[in-house]
Formats: sequence, C-alpha cells, structure tokens
Amino acid sequence: MKKIFVSKESDLADGARQLVREGELEIGVYRRGAALVAYRNLCVHQGGPACEGITMHKVVEVIRPDKTSAGLRFDMNEEHIVCPWHGVEYELKTGACVADKKRKLKKYEVVTEEGNIYVLA
Repeated sequence: MKKIFVSKESDLADGARQLVREGELEIGVYRRGAALVAYRNLCVHQGGPACEGITMHKVVEVIRPDKTSAGLRFDMNEEHIVCPWHGVEYELKTGACVADKKRKLKKYEVVTEEGNIYVLA
C-alpha cells in the first residue's frame, strides 16, 4: 500500500476538497470538521470524474398529511457528491450511490502524520 501526500492539515479547510494524482490514479479527499474521507475520482455510472462535481446536502420533499407536496428542503445531516457528467449522487460519508446503495465509489483510508494528510492506496 502506497502513502500519497495530500496536503498539510492546516491547508485543507473544513468543507474543502483536494484532488491528488498518483500516476493514473486520481483521488478526491474531503474534510468535514475533523473527518477526512477519500474516494477514487471515478463515477460508477459511466466513468466520469465524480469528485470534480459539486457537493450539496440531500434534497427531500416535504409531504403533507393529505399526501400532496409542501415543497423541497435540504437535509443538513446528509451531504452528497454530484458527478458533473450525469448528476449521479453519492453519499459523502459512505461513497454509496444514492440511487443504488450496492454501488459505491472506491474508498481509501486517510491518515494524518506530523501535521500532514496522506491517502493509503
């Protein structure tokens, strides 16, 4: 397993994403608070650059008791990565495809050592 340098911990701000490349492998590293997650930058749908897409909170429809829509809102507890090619969404915490939980982005372990962030690939 290779240890790939991402950045200094102080250089990756909360809410940020950093793309790193090692040969043909490209990985997106995300910081949310103290949590760091990393995924291969390859959408399972059609091979697009998933980690280059936006991140946004899950959109949910609010349903009234009479089963009509009261509109949309964001679920601030779940954030998604949205592939820029076709809009396929993945849960940021798990890498699971929102439309099909069996399909996931390839996840990598992230470690910090002496103030630096590394991905194990």
